[in-house]
Formats: sequence, C-alpha cells, structure tokens
Amino acid sequence: MKKLYLSRDEKKIFGLCGGLAEVFDIDPTIVRLCLIFATLATGILPFVLTYIIAGIITPNEPV
Repeated sequence: MKKLYLSRDEKKIFGLCGGLAEVFDIDPTIVRLCLIFATLATGILPFVLTYIIAGIITPNEPV
C-alpha cells in the first residue's frame, strides 16, 4: 500500500491532490474536480479548513 505524501510534481497549492492521485493512480485533475464538487456539496468553509489542515500535516515526498 502506498503512503500519502505531498506531491512535488503536481503541486498547485499544497500538492495534496497530486499526492492523492499518486496513491490511487489516477489523474490529478479528476481529484481536483472531485475536491471542488465535495467543497460545494458540503459547505465551503469546513472542507477548505480540512484541506488546509491536511496539507499542513501531510509529510513532503522524500527525495
């Protein structure tokens, strides 16, 4: 099982969507679109805060 790291290659804000895409082996654009949909469906503030916290606590990809 792959471990989640912040992506160095697909970094837009934190690299969290790129890291999730690497773990699930899918296109980062699909992850970003799902993130936008989930943000709008659940309320913007709770999901944005969760994303920021996850981006802060997720380790960077090792070199």
